[in-house]
Amino acid sequence: MTTRTDCRGLEITAASDGAVAGFDRTVGAYLGLRIDTGDHLKATLEADPSFVMANVLRGYFMLLFASRKLLGRALSSLEAAREGGCNRREELHIDALAAWGSGDQKRALDIWDSILTDWPRDVLALKLSEYWNFYLGDCCGMREIQARVAPHWDESVPDYGKVLGMSAFALEECGAYDEAERRGRRAVEIDGADIWATHAVAHVMEMTGRQRDGIAWIDGKAADFGGCNAFANHLWWHRALFHFELGRFDAVLDLYDREVLPRDAFEYLDICNAVSILWRLEEEGVDVGDRWERVADAAAERADDLQLVFTDVHYAMAFAAAGRKDALDALIAGAEAFAQAAEGTQAEIMAEYGLALSRAAAASGSEDWETAVDLLYPRRRGITAIGGSHAQRDLFRRALIHAAENAGRDRLASSLLAERCADRATSPIALRRYARVLSALGETDAAAAAAARAATLVQ
Repeated sequence: MTTRTDCRGLEITAASDGAVAGFDRTVGAYLGLRIDTGDHLKATLEADPSFVMANVLRGYFMLLFASRKLLGRALSSLEAAREGGCNRREELHIDALAAWGSGDQKRALDIWDSILTDWPRDVLALKLSEYWNFYLGDCCGMREIQARVAPHWDESVPDYGKVLGMSAFALEECGAYDEAERRGRRAVEIDGADIWATHAVAHVMEMTGRQRDGIAWIDGKAADFGGCNAFANHLWWHRALFHFELGRFDAVLDLYDREVLPRDAFEYLDICNAVSILWRLEEEGVDVGDRWERVADAAAERADDLQLVFTDVHYAMAFAAAGRKDALDALIAGAEAFAQAAEGTQAEIMAEYGLALSRAAAASGSEDWETAVDLLYPRRRGITAIGGSHAQRDLFRRALIHAAENAGRDRLASSLLAERCADRATSPIALRRYARVLSALGETDAAAAAAARAATLVQ
């Protein structure tokens, strides 16, 4: 094996320049969320089976599926990586893969942090750092690591636009909406097919209540989604949310059926997208027909994964909504055992938040609204620990409000809706609900003002 150089100037141990080029193509495809990412990696490993970083990358990919069934493949890739000679940066990647595979994602993050301190152009470490900061709810961590590496990136470095898109998303999650949008749009100018940057801009529009802008933005970029993996379905989820906020429920269901839930295989994000939409619709009194059955079937295939609390909670919601008590009880029992017996990052999060959220889903499903409130309310601030974006976690914020309303706790619902309307001043849905609760409390003038404001926003 010989020390060579990748496209960003980092030393890499490989048998040939062709293998390195294949690795670069694989990383680029991964950053672009392209459907051919696996094909590039397969070709790279066929050219150089002992390629350390290609084996590490295969292990990372297996873990990114958050599937217990693929843990064995991840560990096999780890062993293959350990058999090759490598440099210090590559050794650290092997250590990060081992930590992640053992369930210690916080340790993996620390290792990627150390890699980026010495090799700030290691875009793989950067992207994986973004992933786990995101799923641990640490938006500041995302922003800070981007700021640290920024001086070492410019338009002369391959995949600079992808790094700019990552920065845009980190800034959006930290509330720096103007700069996030500027960087996201610039990333899309550099590469029109950069779906992650497109997604970052959509998030800005979601958080700033620009529903019509969001619809137009996604529609204008839809032609560039070809070749993207299942993440494209998530962009359609965003478009559905924009319609939802405007009360266009028929449009939401149409998008759900055509674009959000794929026709064949389901990734965990597909299930989360589906749960998030259907749960919201039912809270607004929309009949979703038998759509929960398909989602619950997909959740049943993954209910024993216990790799990512964020997804496990969505599976619980699917079972609760579909009335599958046995499946829900089994999921909660498995989560309890995992929280008590397992070591690692996700077990800790399950014990503190995941179990309560899953039990709240069960309580909501059986219309035990008081219990749902009692489980959700004390955890409303720390729920960031389960990861996901502000837009995704808004599902739980809404669920708490809905439970408070149904429990007859109008004062609590009113205070929660006051918070929500302060954050989302252009949300017709929130304003209508606020008006309804204020009316129940006898605050007729305030109710009328909220209803009038909602009406102006949908004209």
